[in-house]
Amino acid sequence: MEPDPKVAELEERLLRAAADMDNLRKRMLKELERERAMATAEWLPVLDNLELALKHANSDPEAVLDGLRAVHEQALAVMNRLGYPRQDDEGAPFDPERHDAVGTVPATTTRPGTVAEVVRPGYGERDRRLRPAAVVVATKGQ
Repeated sequence: MEPDPKVAELEERLLRAAADMDNLRKRMLKELERERAMATAEWLPVLDNLELALKHANSDPEAVLDGLRAVHEQALAVMNRLGYPRQDDEGAPFDPERHDAVGTVPATTTRPGTVAEVVRPGYGERDRRLRPAAVVVATKGQ
């Protein structure tokens, strides 16, 4: 009995599709590694400046503090470029999707249900959130 040409064609298409999927998987892994390396390289200037600040730690304390503030701003800029901006939501309405409530205080200077204090800032937005902000929420006074 002779092989059915339709079956042979379908087998060939299946093999070709499987090979295409394997090639796509390999390309995506390479692309992911390249993107990861680029994101990691963004941090090199921050590390360089931290090391420079440590070298000068025994010099003028005010100059070291100014340097650390500059490195902090540089790190925040890197996080922003990577798509994870800092979320400082003091005074914003409490949102359990953006905030982790770690405590409450009676509302004195802010409205109840708003963020009275940011204990630890969050990074990212909506679907690209690294972590939510840890916050203290204002509640109605007793």
